[in-house]
Amino acid sequence: MNVFKFRMVFIVLITMILMGCSKLEKGKDITVSIENVNNQKVHKEKTEIKDEKYFFNKPEATLKDASIEIYKSDRLLKFYEGDKVLGVFKIALGTHPLGHKKKEGDKKTPQGEYYICTRNDKSKYTLFLGLSYPNKVDAENGYDANMITKSEYEEIGKSIDDKKAPSWNTKLGGAIGIHGGGADTDWTWGCIALSDDDIKILWDYTNMGTRVLIYE
Repeated sequence: MNVFKFRMVFIVLITMILMGCSKLEKGKDITVSIENVNNQKVHKEKTEIKDEKYFFNKPEATLKDASIEIYKSDRLLKFYEGDKVLGVFKIALGTHPLGHKKKEGDKKTPQGEYYICTRNDKSKYTLFLGLSYPNKVDAENGYDANMITKSEYEEIGKSIDDKKAPSWNTKLGGAIGIHGGGADTDWTWGCIALSDDDIKILWDYTNMGTRVLIYE
């Protein structure tokens, strides 16, 4: 009789252990499933953020205080109305993008404060917004380095004071601007390139004198 009871107790214990393991396995499956869902959610959120990195919100009224900020390291162009960001666009730069432009042919994109000083709707790169490089700081540095003459230095300074296009025919180089042609890889001689669709947006919402800040 005692042996029979012992066997019954043993069978009950084994059954309980097996049922417990089964529940643990099911619980593990549930945990893994939750983790998978969470991972998918995070991945989806990251993808959505990446897709929304570049955008343009069409303004409802005429812009009164438009400006452009260019971030070379991030390959980004931000378009503002006052303090409000209206758009963020992907850009490409010169084939030697690091550092500030100092001379003609160095294939670098300048850094500093500039403005749109020319507009060309017959550019081979769709549309061209010329920038006021060299500015006064560029001219001063060039003069100190004996790259330009005193008269060239003074001429550039006067053009900047008058909000006109400075000379593009000195050893400092020139004809730097924002244009189309694509932004998939760095390929210009120092200009800022966008997709053809994006340059058309900037063309429509900028004017002569629009401020352009370029950062490293």
